[in-house]
Amino acid sequence: MKKVVAKFGGSNLKKKEDIQKLVRVIKAYDRPMVIVVSAFYGITNHLIQAMDDVKKDESNIEKLVRFLRELKEEAILENFDDKDWQDRTLNAVQSRIKELSRYLTGIHYIGDVPEFVEDVILSYGERLSSLVLTSILQSNGIDAEEALPEQMPLVTDGEFGNATVDFDISSANVQKRLAENKIYVVPGFYGVSEQGKVTLLGRGGSDYSAAAIARCLEAESLDVWKDVDGFMSADPKLVTSPQRITNLSYAEAAELSYFGASILHPRTVEPLKEVGIPIHIGNIDAFDGSVAPRTVVHGTETVTDCIIKSVTYSDDFCILKMRGPGVGLKKGVLAKVTVALDRAGINIKSVITSQIVINLLLSAKDIKRAYSIVEELELSSITELIASEQISTIAVVGEGLLDRPGVAGRLFMALARKDINVQMIVSGASAVASYFMVAKDDRDSAIEAIHDEFFK
Repeated sequence: MKKVVAKFGGSNLKKKEDIQKLVRVIKAYDRPMVIVVSAFYGITNHLIQAMDDVKKDESNIEKLVRFLRELKEEAILENFDDKDWQDRTLNAVQSRIKELSRYLTGIHYIGDVPEFVEDVILSYGERLSSLVLTSILQSNGIDAEEALPEQMPLVTDGEFGNATVDFDISSANVQKRLAENKIYVVPGFYGVSEQGKVTLLGRGGSDYSAAAIARCLEAESLDVWKDVDGFMSADPKLVTSPQRITNLSYAEAAELSYFGASILHPRTVEPLKEVGIPIHIGNIDAFDGSVAPRTVVHGTETVTDCIIKSVTYSDDFCILKMRGPGVGLKKGVLAKVTVALDRAGINIKSVITSQIVINLLLSAKDIKRAYSIVEELELSSITELIASEQISTIAVVGEGLLDRPGVAGRLFMALARKDINVQMIVSGASAVASYFMVAKDDRDSAIEAIHDEFFK
């Protein structure tokens, strides 16, 4: 029988009731499976802050150690009735925290955080989660075993911070390590290079690591458990009567994730679409004894009557505008800019050009640095450099979007009726998505207007 891989995120690990719900869900599967877990809610941010703090003051190491110990101790005391289980798990947790503190001590003495050390430190949030959850399952009579990525090994391309799993090497390793008919608990978020160094799979990469393990195992499905009701036609906080989407194609799910829908990490679909493993989205807060999914992501492409399946948004897009007479036609301008940004580790999300302006779409965290880098190039072709930050990117997603006449007209008429100005439009880059930029203050009204137009 093929295994199921189930992913539980940090939002499933906030308090005692969350962990007990998780245990009930796992018992409901009643089969051997692989569980991939994220760090307890908020832990990764604490680790990031700690790396900066300990460079200046060694006493911050003990502050973090005490915080982690108290947090895990609280979880352990809440979820174990048996004193022996409590003591055994606490000792294991303290041992793992001690490992972490040695890395932090090293940071303090060298006054810097090398990439490979940063990746190791940030992996400890997931390592602590997997350790505690394994013990909780075992204490509930479940045959569970922790399996660390380095024990398989789950081999990556070696890129620190944003690695990609090497399936040619990893598949046989993972199948062999997770072969027994039991429940394995795997910390997400990281793998190891061929040299054995820990490499993170990108921020929020536990979804991707779960997908990678599912592919290595040729799993029946990847089941991602959230505290929301699957993919929706829009953010329930912004529209009335949002509709749940029961089926999505891989392409639709990938685009919705890229443009801000927080159900899946954008890279989750990547390992699975080539081999046809479906993704099941479950709502742990609505669990009623059944593990039936709320949304299924698969290879079937369905076109609905209204075409658009969902409207989503991201506030992470900014525009760097490079103006100048004929700047879009002059050779070498774009090449010099992109090479300089690449050397600085800045990712360009999209490029939109005209004769007099080159627009670079960048992440919000990179816009100021990118502005300075381009300014320092002193390119004579660029007479004006503008950073547009107060914008939101809104995307509409659905199979058949580019083939159905009139969809774009309805979309922009809905915005016009609300007096919302569209600053930039991109269509055709994806067969299932069109996106545009509006002022951030107009974001909520724009989403509401589009949703009312297509779903009421």
